[in-house]
Amino acid sequence: MNTENVTYFPSIDNIKVAADTIKNVSAVTPLGQSLRYSKKYGANIFLKREDLQQVRSYKIRGAFNKISSLSKDEAKKGVVCASAGNHAQGVALSCKLLQIKGTIYMPAPTPNQKVEQVKMFGDDYVTIILEGDTFDDAYHLAKAECEELHKTFIHPFNDKKVIEGQATIGLEILEQTDVPIDYVFIAVGGGGLAAGLSTVFKTLSPKTKIIGVEPKGAPSMSTSIKNNKNITLQHIEKFVDGAAVKRVGDLTFPICKASLYDMITVPEGKVCQTILELYNKDAIVVEPAGALSISALDFYAEDIKGKNVICVVSGSNNDITRTSEIKERALLYANLKHYFIIKFPQRAGALKEFVVDILGENDDITYFQYAKKTNRENGSAVVGIQLKSSNDLDPLIAKMKQQKFYGDYLNNKPDLFQFLV
Repeated sequence: MNTENVTYFPSIDNIKVAADTIKNVSAVTPLGQSLRYSKKYGANIFLKREDLQQVRSYKIRGAFNKISSLSKDEAKKGVVCASAGNHAQGVALSCKLLQIKGTIYMPAPTPNQKVEQVKMFGDDYVTIILEGDTFDDAYHLAKAECEELHKTFIHPFNDKKVIEGQATIGLEILEQTDVPIDYVFIAVGGGGLAAGLSTVFKTLSPKTKIIGVEPKGAPSMSTSIKNNKNITLQHIEKFVDGAAVKRVGDLTFPICKASLYDMITVPEGKVCQTILELYNKDAIVVEPAGALSISALDFYAEDIKGKNVICVVSGSNNDITRTSEIKERALLYANLKHYFIIKFPQRAGALKEFVVDILGENDDITYFQYAKKTNRENGSAVVGIQLKSSNDLDPLIAKMKQQKFYGDYLNNKPDLFQFLV
């Protein structure tokens, strides 16, 4: 193991202590083979179901391990965290179980469903403060309270005790199987899980290749490893909210750089396909970050043939109000949903002509926005069309151009697409 320039590396002894600390709080989640994915990839694919934790994610491990390590004086002063998701729930439940007062800062736009979950887990031991427009706003407010009142900040990933708590997943996996593990795929956000789990395998199962997976729109760990320094991204796509951070941990970065076999990014649309597939075919509900590890299998399909592969399903806190967006992103990624500016002649029957003569029998109009301009020959409409097959796109565009309906294609013009659709 290359530990050069690594100032902190979690020890197996400390990880075992963490496992003992959380044993009555964190469930030993199932590790089971997925027959469907195993058949699809010609490999033995196992799912480590951290989505089945009480708080529906692995975050309880690190949060409880950290908070339970506080001194009596620190515990008396209380703890603070900033989170709009899984970390908040892990901290809330830990506070209730350890009878320690906690304050949780969440951005004001946080969906009420998430706020209610945190209230439920924390009960009377947690105070929720909804302030700021973004996570960064909530984070700075939380840090300010810690400094003013000398409370302990519970970081979601950049903390030794948190890293060691998340690492216990690695110990469990090795205890749950007696077959040699060739690959483990894990989601990477700030790097707490990746740093902890990769350490366990590098020490106890060094031949296992640990593959970190990030959303394409938030490649903070990938970018940092490529540049050999921890880099703060200026802009990120926040859809995969459980793994979308601008900067990974200063503690986690060198560990991941030394211990991960590879870092790959997965398009958000592919993640959405996996979410829908797991729900429709396996009755498994996952959040976007929870689908990252399985989504990565397509990009490693040749390498994993005949191998023993584990995907850590990290969480299932998915907001049902996002379902329409998930479907939309999945269709766009599959090249089945397309948006156009269509030029309609301003005469009776133009729309019928478009539907009958241009669209295929399996094509469906899913979006239509039209404004009539009485002083022009043509009126433009923004039209969304869902295809049966991605191969139908080129013939569709050809017919539009031939019969002079074609105005513009919007899918590859993100600024215009977001403005019009």
